Amino acid sequence: MQTYTHDGLTFEVLDGGPRDGETVVLLHGFPQDASAYDEVTPLLHEHGLRTLAPHQRGYSRGARPRRASAYRVGVLMDDVVALLDAAGIRRAHVVGHDWGGAVAWALAQRRPDRVASLVVLSTPHPHALRWAAGRSDQAWRSSYMLGFQLPWMAERLLVRTVQGGGMVRRGVPTEHQRRYAARLRRPEDARGPLNWYRAPLRPRLRGARWHHLEGGDPGWAQAAVRVPTTFVWGRHDVYLGRSAAERTAAYVEADYRFVELDAGHWLPERAPEVVAREILARVRGTISR
Repeated sequence: MQTYTHDGLTFEVLDGGPRDGETVVLLHGFPQDASAYDEVTPLLHEHGLRTLAPHQRGYSRGARPRRASAYRVGVLMDDVVALLDAAGIRRAHVVGHDWGGAVAWALAQRRPDRVASLVVLSTPHPHALRWAAGRSDQAWRSSYMLGFQLPWMAERLLVRTVQGGGMVRRGVPTEHQRRYAARLRRPEDARGPLNWYRAPLRPRLRGARWHHLEGGDPGWAQAAVRVPTTFVWGRHDVYLGRSAAERTAAYVEADYRFVELDAGHWLPERAPEVVAREILARVRGTISR
């Protein structure tokens, strides 16, 4: 499949590997797109897995609603459920990085019937982030999101950063920078991606939370995950710190593995072999308790 529709929007999808293989859904973060996993997917296809990597809401050209309320975590999670429905898949192995990790956590919490296993890259459990905010430097690490609330100025600055090579200076490989820049050429293109940060902080939206990885109703972030889970984190991640990473284990009530890497934030691009290895281990059920 190349596209699917949901909520009146059309989403682009990178669909690869054998159609009859077990399915892995790959959710990208900010300000990436589905090509973040381009070095990961061939390694999964070699082992007979099918991959579905959607360009998520705000990134797909036919799925860019203007209102911030259209980017609440629960809505973003429903986009993934709609992808599974469109592909005729009852349960999939779900992988998420950065904001895609927040969506993956929400899916495992709210719809465990659709999740065979979970691999989250970089992004701690949302309640672990909230816990760490009052006990570590996590609130400072997340302070950049306040600048994203500025209308139009934030859009222009994001486009300038992406088009000017700013992501390379932050650790993204040059080839990936080019792909992301091709999708974020104009301020209008940046509005959707920035709305992922705006939706949780708009006070008029029911259930708004302080942190950009929390959202939806007030209770979802506290819910435990009860599907087999692997959390992969880079110790040099400047956005997501150790306290929240280590605290994440407290919110998984299932087989759990924590993998710490000598790496930064951009794990799908910078550590594709390790990412693929951990996904394969989860799919095969070879993680020891």
